[in-house]
Amino acid sequence: MTHDLFAEFENRGLVHQSTDPASLRAWLASGSRRVYAGFDPTADSLHVGHLVALLLLRRVAAAGHEPVALIGGATGMIGDPSGRSEERNLLSPEELAANVAGVERQIRGILSDTGQTVHVVNNADWMRGVGYLAFLRDVGKHVPLSQMLGKDSVKSRLERDGGLSYTEFSYMLLQAWDFVHLSDALDCRVQIGGSDQWGNITAGIELGRRLRSRDLHGITCPLLTKSDGTKMGKTASGAIWLDPKRTSPYRFYQYWINLDDDDAGRCLHRLTELSLDERQALDASRAANPAARETQKRLAEALTHLVHGPQGLSAAQQATAIFFGAEIGSLDDAQLAEIFAEVPSCEFPRASLDGEGLALLEAFELTKLASSRSQARRTIDQGGAYVNNRRISDPAYRLTSRDLAGQATLILRSGKKAYALARFKEG
Repeated sequence: MTHDLFAEFENRGLVHQSTDPASLRAWLASGSRRVYAGFDPTADSLHVGHLVALLLLRRVAAAGHEPVALIGGATGMIGDPSGRSEERNLLSPEELAANVAGVERQIRGILSDTGQTVHVVNNADWMRGVGYLAFLRDVGKHVPLSQMLGKDSVKSRLERDGGLSYTEFSYMLLQAWDFVHLSDALDCRVQIGGSDQWGNITAGIELGRRLRSRDLHGITCPLLTKSDGTKMGKTASGAIWLDPKRTSPYRFYQYWINLDDDDAGRCLHRLTELSLDERQALDASRAANPAARETQKRLAEALTHLVHGPQGLSAAQQATAIFFGAEIGSLDDAQLAEIFAEVPSCEFPRASLDGEGLALLEAFELTKLASSRSQARRTIDQGGAYVNNRRISDPAYRLTSRDLAGQATLILRSGKKAYALARFKEG
């Protein structure tokens, strides 16, 4: 049984533009349909900006339809100019193949539990071997130049100093043909994407009408941006990736925890599968007691579970608890460095842990947690000194290899929030 997918999109603020809503609704209501979104493999991982499209496909499945994820193994060799101020760097065939494989794994992982048949296709499979002259004859002759020049994504680039290369200009033809091909092969007549894809989507709709006399449909959703207009998923240290090797579950979780209230509220409705009742309760909680950050916590929990699974969520929550004072258990140096990435660190010889070990008073002074050993002693006497978040009350305490939290790292803390990493190096 299918549900009103278009109404679901509207209720969550996910419709920016669409073709004829009445006709689109009728098509979706006439049975289980196939709806597609495209992903260009510009890296071997998707990032937070792709979550909107991935969640759209999950909503497609929840409404009783079959999601189709198209990976641009062919179009990725060119790069989509939409929303870009400059041309993308071209990828080698080897880089592209690795990116396609990485993106496919992530898409399948996120859509695997939807209960619907999931189609993951690669446009290189139908573009490979197509000749230039044949493509111009069979596709290019049906796309008026005035139509292409009228698209906002093209006009905005032509007005800039760098202009638009012929290679990028051709991208629209390739994506338009993708839509027609999927309508032929899978009877897929609806494409969804970000608002920057409207020109590409409508090009496919017009090509389908000219080549097949077929009605195709499109829906775009607002881009995932912050209240200040900048793209969401960007930080000072770079993009927030879905691959845990690029962005750890802890950093991913913390990204959502640290959103401001307006951004968190918008993401709650657009990026989660929480019920309307729960979302409304969180909206009320955010208005009444924003300091509690209940929306951010629930958002971080839902998205980390979706992307990294229950184990990734548990690890992220454990790491968060450690940063806020929970005793440190079995973590390795890399995990500790991730959790305490912004904390000052100090290096010591590994040999200083041998024998009687390193005096805690000296370690506090050298890591700048105390201005002197006498101040460090006062901190210990007042109950404010911690090793791996375990309180130390003995001023004569000496650090040995038994105190290491990781292979060569331990965490010192003064009071509630002043941390330092002590790293012990051989030689």
